[in-house]
Amino acid sequence: MPKATIKTNTGAVIIIEGSENEVSSLIAAYEGTRSPAQSKRRSPRAGTEKSQSKKREGAPDLIVSLREAGFFDKPKSLGEISEALEEKGFLYPTTSLSGAVLGLVKKRDLRRKKVDGRWVYGK
Repeated sequence: MPKATIKTNTGAVIIIEGSENEVSSLIAAYEGTRSPAQSKRRSPRAGTEKSQSKKREGAPDLIVSLREAGFFDKPKSLGEISEALEEKGFLYPTTSLSGAVLGLVKKRDLRRKKVDGRWVYGK
């Protein structure tokens, strides 16, 4: 039975056994799938594409979802926003939320006003 051994660029060894036609067609298919770019050393990040379906939500996305759920019907402080996110399982310190909330204010997704010397955020 004919046998072929292929050593890949990564060092993997592939052994093919079968009829003469099977071995030759598999070798031709393997060589057809290799491009000159693949024979060069690939960067560590090559082939690491993010899946769109598993996109993680960031703090701004979570805050917008709170707004859509009616959380900001009454003005809330950063501490209250942090507690609401914590109840949903997302731990964000208020120092991290301040930039995210300010970005939403700049995009006009939220409004802010000063009450008793503290900023509060609402619709």
